[in-house]
Amino acid sequence: MANFSKPTVPQFSVDVYQNEFLPEGGRDVSAIVTVTSTGGGTTGGFAGSGPAGVVIMVDCSGSMDYPATKMRGAREATAAAVDTLRDGTHFAVVAGTHVAKEVYPGNGGLAVADARTRAEAKEALRRLSAGGGTAIGTWLRLADRLLSSTALTIRHGILLTDGRNEHESPEELRAALDACAGRFTCDARGVGTDWEVKEVTGIASALLGTADIVADPAGLAADFTAMMEHAMGKGVADVALRLWTPVGVEIMFVKQVAPAVEDLTGRRTEAGPRAGDYPTGSWGSESRDYHVSVRVPQAAVGQEMLAARVSLIAPDPMGGDPRPLSQGLVRAVWTDDLAMSTSINPQVAHYTGQAELADAIQQGLDARKSGDRDGATAKLGRAVQLAAASGNADTAKLLSKVVDVVDAATGTVRLKAKVAEADEMTLETRSTKTVRVKR
Repeated sequence: MANFSKPTVPQFSVDVYQNEFLPEGGRDVSAIVTVTSTGGGTTGGFAGSGPAGVVIMVDCSGSMDYPATKMRGAREATAAAVDTLRDGTHFAVVAGTHVAKEVYPGNGGLAVADARTRAEAKEALRRLSAGGGTAIGTWLRLADRLLSSTALTIRHGILLTDGRNEHESPEELRAALDACAGRFTCDARGVGTDWEVKEVTGIASALLGTADIVADPAGLAADFTAMMEHAMGKGVADVALRLWTPVGVEIMFVKQVAPAVEDLTGRRTEAGPRAGDYPTGSWGSESRDYHVSVRVPQAAVGQEMLAARVSLIAPDPMGGDPRPLSQGLVRAVWTDDLAMSTSINPQVAHYTGQAELADAIQQGLDARKSGDRDGATAKLGRAVQLAAASGNADTAKLLSKVVDVVDAATGTVRLKAKVAEADEMTLETRSTKTVRVKR
């Protein structure tokens, strides 16, 4: 529960894995950029900066009473998350229906975690009851206001829903996500099987958090505890991947590829001449991989150039200019050695396959829902083949609950006649999770 250890700032390193060799006239350069932070962790902030804040948003719509175990599980899970808060962390609990209501502390701001406030919050949770509709955008906007009520370094939300967002339009939810993006990160969970996967994963994607399904309400407490422990491990927020490219170099895409696939290309913000920042959210002690693809001008054999410079950038706790944390270089070298120029870097090949795996699952499930059995069989068969080839055992196991695998190596499968709704939703929700390449 309480933790009195001194907060520390993570130390960052950047490693670049690529085949820099191109044939004469070759233009496309790919690299996997591994970012590793070590030594992080927060007891409410990191050295030289403000505290951390967490808002827990609990679905209290009428459907949470059917079955009653959902509401009971949500109360117990939120209490477990509150118990996991470290001393000094600012926090609040919000009840979400077609409106958002403060449950604790209820004064338009945040409480500071200690033995007394944790006990008060858990007492307030006992008064939670189900009734009303679902308008998730209002929950997010209230969380944003609460997290903005004091100076915070780490700003995080945890959101639980059991149903579809039926009491506001998709445009209203998108507007709320746009307003909250970059202001706080958020993990989203769907309990049961009556919620919309793309809504929950869309929330997590927009707010740089994780998404998952908790099919059985009995699993909520363990999941909430794990989420809160993960949030408590964050030591620095608002880290950006800065990409600088020379004149004539075109950026094709920037994607996070581990621990999950997330396309960051469209989230670029300009950061000076030929430089742009791509958001990565908050960091503790962890490692993530990014796939950077650029197109360089044509050049002759023997020439070489810097294709891109990748830097990690974080806000200055004292309010000055953003500070560089680490950097790596992406190079291009033209050669007439066929073996060198046609060799695909193992890391690039692995993550290209993982991104294709995620796409194949999504397209296969969409085809299945629309009644296109041939299309679903082809796409999910390809997904089985990719999962087997890359050693993604978790995804392979989830796929086996949706299709009968005849031959994993060739991707030969048959659609199952009956699929449990929870199994299909779990596969869809976790489709972007990847495995790290073995180095």
